[in-house]
Amino acid sequence: MSEIKTIDVETLVLGGGPGGYTAAFRAADLGQSVALVEQRGILGGVCLNEGCIPSKSLLHLAQIINEAGEAEKFGIRYAKPELDLDGIRGHKDKVVGTLTKGLGALAKQRKVQVLTGTGRFTSPSSLTVEGTEGAVVQFKQAIIATGSSVVKLPMFPFDDPRVMDSADALKLEDVPESLLIVGGGIIGMEMATVYSALGSEVSVVELMDQIIPPADPDLVKPLARMYKKKLKAMYTSVKVTKVEPQEKGLLVSFEGDGAPGPTLYDKILVSIGRRPNTEGIGLDALGLDADARGFIPVNEKRQTAVSHIYAIGDITGQPMLAHKAVHEGRVAAEVIAGEPAEFSPACIPSVAYTDPEIAWTGLTEKEAAAQGIAYEKGVFPWAASGRSLSNGRNEGTTKVLYDPETKRVLGAGITGNNAGELLAEANLAVEMGADLEDVSLTVHAHPTLSETFALAAEMAEGTITDLMPPKK
Repeated sequence: MSEIKTIDVETLVLGGGPGGYTAAFRAADLGQSVALVEQRGILGGVCLNEGCIPSKSLLHLAQIINEAGEAEKFGIRYAKPELDLDGIRGHKDKVVGTLTKGLGALAKQRKVQVLTGTGRFTSPSSLTVEGTEGAVVQFKQAIIATGSSVVKLPMFPFDDPRVMDSADALKLEDVPESLLIVGGGIIGMEMATVYSALGSEVSVVELMDQIIPPADPDLVKPLARMYKKKLKAMYTSVKVTKVEPQEKGLLVSFEGDGAPGPTLYDKILVSIGRRPNTEGIGLDALGLDADARGFIPVNEKRQTAVSHIYAIGDITGQPMLAHKAVHEGRVAAEVIAGEPAEFSPACIPSVAYTDPEIAWTGLTEKEAAAQGIAYEKGVFPWAASGRSLSNGRNEGTTKVLYDPETKRVLGAGITGNNAGELLAEANLAVEMGADLEDVSLTVHAHPTLSETFALAAEMAEGTITDLMPPKK
């Protein structure tokens, strides 16, 4: 057994996901000596290796298949696609490999010491790394960025290879004839998009009364209408009560209004949420406690109750999004370096990369109702968008929420092709405190989908000419 080495650094980062490597790189750029501990051996975390990036690679291929199928209504006919699963996996893996290789190079250029193994704090200033090469890291400050893991309920027999979590689904070992997706959130619906395009008969069951529960119902309705045609079945307000492995498949029992009888599926994908990875990392040695849900409380500087220990990303609470972790990582590194930084965004965008996409930012109508916040809205239907109709799509919508008195933009939601890309202008409007005139008086290119945001603002103002303005 090799001798355990001791490493002294100013800043330790535990976890090499989007938040962790961002924090480590930023700290190094600001002159800190940095050690980054990651159990995978490659950087990028769940997002890059088994989440955001591989799923988008597969979603792009699903989009190609769907668009080829829809082209028939334009007078263009393609043959049914032939699937080469090795080639599809190869494309996905190449994208992931390119990005992880780039991160490794950036770590070397910045002289960040990357240690492979599992880290556990043993005191307020030390962490033990257990792996192929053991080490003890002595530090002055630490940033915890250990991310999250999928929730696995005991009622689902995960020891059966026919029961998958999201990481398993992205491996794309085969295309099952029938697939049940348990959980109609963003991940579940994205995987429904992929597997239905590849040829599976996909059914989705969601415990809440709508798919993608955080989004406003009006944004979800176009997607729900589209997927009722694409999918075998879609059940809301229904839960799974039992899963019985059988030779010919998995027999699933349901409960709720409109629930089907026991049904046999070739495979099940369980996508019911994630939990923070705060167990087993030695929080007690730091003098820290996670809350009842496993999250670590932090302030706007991302400091925990122990001032030289910081926490970022999924372990600090919702929303569990990579772009939130990235910005938190920058803040933590800058605070450590003495910079005047804090994490207090006016909005954090969310995107479901379905077909059509759903994207929202800032205040939602659900949140406004729950918090008693007064608002009004302007809505522009994409059925009146020349660009959308040229693309053969009319189901989209863009809406803007605003303060009735100041006309300041409070939030926005978009359903339609490339909604995630279109949301950037709305993010900036909310963050910069723009009002309706700031948006509507900005000249937008025509015909574009991006102009629908300005047209929604014009609907709110009553100045629109492309449609009849709403009566005030």
